[in-house]
Amino acid sequence: MGLIYSIIAGLLMSIQGVFNTRASEKIGLWEINLIVNGTGFIFAVILFFVIGNGHLNKISSVNKLYLLGGIIGVVIIYTVMRGVSEIGPALANMSILIAQLILAYSIEAFGIFGTKAIGFEWSKVIGVLIMIAGIIVFQYDF
Repeated sequence: MGLIYSIIAGLLMSIQGVFNTRASEKIGLWEINLIVNGTGFIFAVILFFVIGNGHLNKISSVNKLYLLGGIIGVVIIYTVMRGVSEIGPALANMSILIAQLILAYSIEAFGIFGTKAIGFEWSKVIGVLIMIAGIIVFQYDF
């Protein structure tokens, strides 16, 4: 199921980036960011009460660094909108994917933020370089 969830996330991120960018052209970047996060907050509260089954009372035991996700989310929405508006949805999403892959692999390879270290492998670096080459090929008409 993890693969299915990841594919859905990728599809929705691509749609959200375009939707937010188009709306920001009329409303403004920070204004749409406020609306997006506000409606997201309302939806999250509804889901919390309908299907939430976690342990909110254990929040004090969480590393405070990990609670910055909401702030990071605001910056993500802003930077995705800027990327989509300046270089288009395809190149923006390809660049986002490469950046995510490089950082996620670094986190995993070196065990950052409490993840289990898997060790560095050159084959993974070669895979990323091939993806970057794919972006270059995608950008140019040969």
